[in-house]
Amino acid sequence: MNDKIIIRGLRQNNLKNVSIEIPKNKLVVFTGVSGSGKSSIVFDTIAAESQRQMNETYPAYVRTRLPKHEKPHVDFIDNLTASVVIDQSRLGGNIRSTVGTITDMYSLLRLLFSRIGVPQVGAASCFSFNNPNGMCPKCSGIGKIMKLDLNKAVDKEKSWNEGMVLLPAFAPGKWYYKQYTLSGKWDLNKKFKDYSEQERNLLLYGIPGNNKVEGIANHFERLCLMKNPEDETEVNSARFTAFASEETCPLCGGKRLNERALSSKIAGYNIYELCEMEFLKLREVLAGVNDERVRTVTDALIASLDRLIEIGLHYLNMNRESMTLSGGESQRLKLVRYMGSSLTGMTYIFDEPSTGMHPRDVYRMSRLLMSLRDKGNTVLVVEHDKDIIQIADEIIDVGPLAGKNGGQILFQGSYEKLLLSGTKTGNAMKEIILPKENPRKPKGWISVRDANLHNLKNVSVDIPLGVLTCVTGVAGSGKSTLITKVFAKENEDKVVLIDQTSITATGRSTACTYLGFFDEIRKLFGEANNVDSGLFSFNGKGKCPVCKGRGVIVTELIFMDPIITTCEECEGKRYSKKALDKFYNGKNIVQILDMSVEDALEFFEDCLSRDRENRAIKKIIENLLALMETGLPYLSLGQTLSTLSGGERQRVKLAKNLHRRGSIFILDEPTTGLHASDIKPVMELLERFVDRGNTVIVIEHNTDVMKLADYIIDVGPDGGTSGGEIVFCGTPAQMIKSADTITAEYLRK
Repeated sequence: MNDKIIIRGLRQNNLKNVSIEIPKNKLVVFTGVSGSGKSSIVFDTIAAESQRQMNETYPAYVRTRLPKHEKPHVDFIDNLTASVVIDQSRLGGNIRSTVGTITDMYSLLRLLFSRIGVPQVGAASCFSFNNPNGMCPKCSGIGKIMKLDLNKAVDKEKSWNEGMVLLPAFAPGKWYYKQYTLSGKWDLNKKFKDYSEQERNLLLYGIPGNNKVEGIANHFERLCLMKNPEDETEVNSARFTAFASEETCPLCGGKRLNERALSSKIAGYNIYELCEMEFLKLREVLAGVNDERVRTVTDALIASLDRLIEIGLHYLNMNRESMTLSGGESQRLKLVRYMGSSLTGMTYIFDEPSTGMHPRDVYRMSRLLMSLRDKGNTVLVVEHDKDIIQIADEIIDVGPLAGKNGGQILFQGSYEKLLLSGTKTGNAMKEIILPKENPRKPKGWISVRDANLHNLKNVSVDIPLGVLTCVTGVAGSGKSTLITKVFAKENEDKVVLIDQTSITATGRSTACTYLGFFDEIRKLFGEANNVDSGLFSFNGKGKCPVCKGRGVIVTELIFMDPIITTCEECEGKRYSKKALDKFYNGKNIVQILDMSVEDALEFFEDCLSRDRENRAIKKIIENLLALMETGLPYLSLGQTLSTLSGGERQRVKLAKNLHRRGSIFILDEPTTGLHASDIKPVMELLERFVDRGNTVIVIEHNTDVMKLADYIIDVGPDGGTSGGEIVFCGTPAQMIKSADTITAEYLRK
């Protein structure tokens, strides 16, 4: 029985006492609607327990530095192997983190230059923008500098006496304020807008020979720029950036390196120029380096590049900042790290690896998943894409619906048998969506002319108004640049951009705080208990006195990562005992926040039947209906937005804008994380947006979405330098009939 992972009595999250046997050394795909319980089996149980038990094998001082995994709610689990989780979380890092540094290719390239670069300038560290030997002295290897923005630092309508200089150190009465105002160089009642050029220069660059009046620009540079930006505390960084604008470093021109490092060349290129090349071009250059002294280095670089090209990331370059990569690109880069691994007998766990991929590239991902399996590993994949589901050795379908209506194993077997199973997934795999028969006629057009940003090649295109437009093209073709960077910026007064980025910076924000109906919930509690509604805020009067409303205690350790534990006082509920002892219609505030959108709707509709004229209840119901309409019935009201997937965040943003009219909505891959059966309802929702008088533009790879659009704009012909052109404009039917593009080829299939 060692050839199967055995699970008995699994009750994690919404799972209903599930027992299951998962074959090892196979490619197993878990399917089911969002919120059905797939992730609870794969990530919260198999991955968590595998990593928890692995961590227990390390010494205590190592364990304190490892992430903590709770034991899953399961009666019995056996035959686990060491697991590697490759999820969609974006590659973190900071401004210094690039594709080259996270793949370790930049280290190899530095080694190459240290050995055969001409002229020779020293060791590999001399080519590192993170090392004083190689970094540009002006920007410390960041490529950008922060410069004082006069519009942010000075109120031009005010004088010294009215608090003209907005930098905190120059507030009236402070030491710097006194040094400047007592110097006698300015009329203290004269507004900045009336200053002569000499008076402005004195304010910015100081009085020659007077160190106490150095000028606000020099003051800012000394405090902000002469320190390593990464040594700044978060508070200080925010304080400085509020008065700054970012500019390319004037010394290195954004190249991050000093002159010495840039002087050394291989095959006529310096290290920066090679890092700017797309991977296909870079491979070509490296293949031409015939020097036996560095054969192993060039072979290792070419092997890494081949894996990146094979996985469809040929359009990237080493200088690309890791923070600018999409979730799908991040996941593929993580996968490449493991493709060269010699380990076998592992369990590799993937979270929707097809995310952000054009159908052309999905088959490349399929091949990589199969090659991992063929090396003697178990590959577990949570996926909605038909092309990935089709290649599975075994499919496990979870459902039938989301949240409390899910959590059961509906089917386990082959793809052929899934089609006959009668489950929601099986039926969705069989369904054939036909192109829209009567697409709407545009009510007008907005033109983009001569767009040249990134890889766009002088693009001119007319965007139709009053219809549902789908913008397509392979990854890296330039479609997002065209729509979200050029078109959206030119029309920002009309555009509502609904992308997958984080909604807020705070980790306390929830769907009900974002949509603004948490105030109404707290108001109902306040009135029912005759107390201040602030008692029911975990950010205010109602917060747990021990964890201050966080639900966890963070213990900072010197030289170690902090340890995070659930607060024992409130048991992670975030509220004080006083707040938890107050009830509204039989529920306390935490019980309300634990409800799913669907359950909360039922609860508040019941409350409204007893209190027909209550405006607060009506507003709550209106927002809950918006969340239901955008396909989020399973979301719990108190779930923090930082835990949502990109697609879920997008639908929460849609819910907030549901009743707008006359706007241009731009959505970036709205089907991310959606089950095949949910695509039609989301498209129907977008149709209603258009019917209300809006324009909807969807950037999408899903062929079903393309068929249901009124108009298609295809960008290509390929990615990177081979993209950046408009290769087709017209209806889906016209595209299927006559377009000669990569996307049209897959649409015809």
